[in-house]
Amino acid sequence: MNMELTPASDEKIASLKTLGTIIYALYAVSLFIGVTAIVAIVLNYIKRDDAQGTWLESHFTWQIRTFWWGLLWLVVGAITWIILIGWIVWGVACIWFIYRIAKGWLNLNDNKPMLVQ
Repeated sequence: MNMELTPASDEKIASLKTLGTIIYALYAVSLFIGVTAIVAIVLNYIKRDDAQGTWLESHFTWQIRTFWWGLLWLVVGAITWIILIGWIVWGVACIWFIYRIAKGWLNLNDNKPMLVQ
């Protein structure tokens, strides 16, 4: 089986970019309706292979890492809520989550890959 990278078609890129936009929107809505983050992460994992080798791959990685780190900080906040530190953890995590969504969405809109961190 030949595993050579072939350039992605413009149609494929446009489709993945649209999906990336939808996923960023789902993450943004999850700040109010948490279940949309589950839909977003499932879509990320289903379509990540399609984005492999394109500039959009970095956005899928960015989104996946945003989800898992956000979930970790949500849990840490819940555990430490009893000693009131959790409120601070949740506040910082919320700001961080909003930053990640905004930065990713703006870069996606400008056709720029993410420097995955």
